[in-house]
Amino acid sequence: MKLAWLDIRGLDDAKVVAEEAIHAGVHGLLTDDPKLLASLPPSVQRIGVATRTAEDALLDELRGAADVLVVEHGRISEAELLRPADGGPDLGAYVTVDDHASLELACSYASRVGWTVIDFTDPTKIPLEIVLAAADRAQGRTVTVVHDLEEARIVLGVLERGSDGVLLAPRGVGDATELAGLTRETTPSLQLDALEITGIIHVGLGDRVCVDMCSHLGTDEGILLGSYASGMMLGCSETHPLPYMPTRPFRVNAGALHTYTLGPDNRTRYLSELTSGSEVLAVRTNGETRRVIVGRAKIETRPMLRIDAVSASGVNVNLIVQDDWHVRVLGPQSEVHNVTELKRGDRVAGTTLTEPRHVGYAVREFLLEK
Repeated sequence: MKLAWLDIRGLDDAKVVAEEAIHAGVHGLLTDDPKLLASLPPSVQRIGVATRTAEDALLDELRGAADVLVVEHGRISEAELLRPADGGPDLGAYVTVDDHASLELACSYASRVGWTVIDFTDPTKIPLEIVLAAADRAQGRTVTVVHDLEEARIVLGVLERGSDGVLLAPRGVGDATELAGLTRETTPSLQLDALEITGIIHVGLGDRVCVDMCSHLGTDEGILLGSYASGMMLGCSETHPLPYMPTRPFRVNAGALHTYTLGPDNRTRYLSELTSGSEVLAVRTNGETRRVIVGRAKIETRPMLRIDAVSASGVNVNLIVQDDWHVRVLGPQSEVHNVTELKRGDRVAGTTLTEPRHVGYAVREFLLEK
């Protein structure tokens, strides 16, 4: 789980922000005030911070109140930082990265120390990429200082796995709730079914959509597609070799304009609505999902093929795609099916959704699609 930490030093309403943070599920609160730390409940991680010039007495008070004590580089020895906790708080290093030497120091700490909090002074994310690469197999946790919620979203995805957590100094009430929500953003796994093909019909010319992603798709990964909200098939990316043309592992030759695809938050979108920057759900045949960004949607007129299927529970599923051998769907065991070679009785991977849809949202009302 990604960590959401708030830096509440110097806030006039620190107690109010702390109460909101605890209610919102923020993981940790950082301060240099031992009394405030001591007043926090055990449901939140109490993080003390000491600057290089902190007096011994303050350091001792923070040790007595904190669950984690991060100390600015140079305040205590490296040997003490690396020493296992002896009943006191976990120790960590706080490093400001503003040149090559401080970057090397951050890499050293992140690869060996239990906790490393890093404040990068420059807007480029290259130094963070270097630190994350250096600490790739380390047992410790790296928390990155961010200046706003948009930067937090970016930092959590740097090098795909992102920083272990972010530390934000809130501008006021509300930031804590939004930050906690960012660290909880996940996509649920789906239960995929084996759908049995019941019919293949050549239907003539129509407009089809190729969806190009900003990510590579795996050999067992695609997007869900269907004419009805009640069921969809798993369209295959052009990851697998094709004759006469190079592979395009970012692309799904997806279907007709009216086709539904599934996006994050269980919302469907028409393929005709997708534009550069839209988000859709990439789905693997084992049901794992992830958000991917659309780079572009490419619409062209092509001959079209109607594919009908049925689930074991009797739900009818329909998909209209380009009538071409290069267009593919995936099977339950990641088999790759060229759509023009499908026949009655073949099995493809898909899902049956239970709710009707209105503007993409699941609704509880009567709706008949045919």
